Amino acid sequence: MPKSVLVLIESDYYEHEIWYYQYRFRESGVPLRFVSRLWGQSVLTFKGHEHQAPLECRDSFETVTDGAFDDVGAVIVPSGYVSDRLRYTADLREIPPATAFLARAFARPDVVKGIICHGLWLAAPRTDLVRGRRLTCHPNLHGDAIAYGAEFVDADVVEDGDLITARTGAEAHLLARAVLNRLGAV
Repeated sequence: MPKSVLVLIESDYYEHEIWYYQYRFRESGVPLRFVSRLWGQSVLTFKGHEHQAPLECRDSFETVTDGAFDDVGAVIVPSGYVSDRLRYTADLREIPPATAFLARAFARPDVVKGIICHGLWLAAPRTDLVRGRRLTCHPNLHGDAIAYGAEFVDADVVEDGDLITARTGAEAHLLARAVLNRLGAV
């Protein structure tokens, strides 16, 4: 069985991107799981940005063990305000749990990291994750990417080893294709 793709999710997600992933990864036979911070709940329902479409999430990234990463092929940080919501931490002396999860993924070179558009915000508390890496992001985050020490590339998709980035949610199909290529599932 192919390794799964984990997509971080929260409210204000870009529906068309998420819907595309739901169909594209299933079509390729790659298991797709949405993970979030569930705040002790067994399920949370998040709403999309444009259509307020509901998406039910039952998986917490906080319960993904190091051993479970052996079954993960990729982690995707989507566009929209997902990463802004997920970078919340009650204690400002601590890295937000979602950023800590992303750092765990970055510690695994065998796990593809896909970051699209404003998903780059999730790296703000740990700029070392992208420092020196080639990437693209939404034009509004061009300055953020430079401030993080990344090498910004003006392109729709940029691949730098285990990191694949895409400019906006409109390039979700390009990000998905690059991730699937890397997983050998195209």
